[in-house]
This record gives sequence, structure tokens and C-alpha cells, in this order.
Amino acid sequence: MDFSEKNGSLGRNVYSEKNDCSEKDSPEKNLFSGKGVYCLIFENRACKIEVGKKGEFSFSPGFHIYVGSALGPGGLKRLQRHINLSRNRDRNPKWHVDYLHLNPAFRLVSAVYAFTSERLECALANRVGRDSVSGFGCTDCKCSSHLFYRNKNPLPEITEAFEALGLSALVLEL
Repeated sequence: MDFSEKNGSLGRNVYSEKNDCSEKDSPEKNLFSGKGVYCLIFENRACKIEVGKKGEFSFSPGFHIYVGSALGPGGLKRLQRHINLSRNRDRNPKWHVDYLHLNPAFRLVSAVYAFTSERLECALANRVGRDSVSGFGCTDCKCSSHLFYRNKNPLPEITEAFEALGLSALVLEL
């Protein structure tokens, strides 16, 4: 049963694991057209991960939320890259979050995104806030973190954070 079935018809775009996130011409390709902001929701076991030059991070078991933006020339194709990297684990890490995608203790369970050309990544990170992994994923802004921890699945909370910013949240369950 997917999120929309459990919670009634919420008008969310629920993405099935059966769909392919490849670049081929398909209806799924339109999911990644345009610019926007997104959250990746990972479920994970307790672990320690070496994250490039940032050093070692310890992660408690539960859920971690990464807040990102896709305002560059590729737009939301960046989100497509994240999904493919989590599935295939076939590239070297480029961003801090890639180390989570590549670690077997982490599993990407959902992606929430919205179309926007406004710089709302930091506002969204501020709304998600609370328990954070200091210094993670925020080297290009003044935020203290763009990675947050919850002990239970934060999907409803994340969609509310998007809506509080006036964004229509789309949910991909992976």
C-alpha cells in the first residue's frame, strides 16, 4: 500500500519503484523537467561514514532528511540523478549526500519536491530544522546544516513544510 492509499487521496504524485528514472522519452521524464527544491528521505541503520574532506559522521538509526535545490541548468534532473545513484550505486560521490546514497546502511525511501525558480532551499531547511548533522550539505550557504534526523518517518511533516512555503509538494515513494 502506498502513502496515498494509507492516507486517502491526497493528490500527491506517488512514484513507484517499478518506474525507470532513465533519460528516455517517457511520462516519468516530465517529473524531472523544470527547476525546483527537494527533500530526500533516507531510512538508515546506525553507522559511521567517512564523508570526503568533512571527515567521519556518526548516524543514529532512523530517518535522515536532506534538503537540496535544483535551480541550475539541469534543474530537477539532479533529483533524478540522486534516485539513480541510490538504486545503482554506480558513480563516485560528487556531493556530501552522495556518501549516503552509496552506503548500504542508508536506503532512499522517498523524495519530495516542488517546482519553483525561487531560492527556497534554505527556507525549507529552516522549516525542517531541529535535529541536524552539523555542517552537512551546506557549504554554499550560511545554514548550519541541510541534513536532519528523525526517529520516525517524517514524510507528512516534510509535505507540510513545503506547503507552509506555498509550494505544492509532489511525493515519490521509492
